[in-house]
Amino acid sequence: QVQLVESGGGLVQPGGSLRLSCAASGFIFSIYGMGWYRQAPGKQRELVASITSGGRTNYADSVKGRFTISRDNAKNSVYLQVSSLKPEDTAVYYCNNYPPPLRSWGQGTQVTVSS
Repeated sequence: QVQLVESGGGLVQPGGSLRLSCAASGFIFSIYGMGWYRQAPGKQRELVASITSGGRTNYADSVKGRFTISRDNAKNSVYLQVSSLKPEDTAVYYCNNYPPPLRSWGQGTQVTVSS
């Protein structure tokens, strides 16, 4: 059974940081590219960062220089370090394969940036 379980979100002040984690199971994690996506209220889900099976990374312009994606194949996990957070980063963050998102979406982890 495929599972994607996100964690690490929370309430943070503007300029703050968080480390989001995603634990994957039920598929051969190491051979797939992975992505972090987010969905803000009233908006469509968008890709913010991706990492290939070989470790090559790419970022949306809106988060470039502030977010860092990484993976640990031994732990079947992908991470997103989010820094210099802005109120517009407030969203539910999800992980999934990329490209494309092949799996059923997990519950996500809420990131709220507010003073």
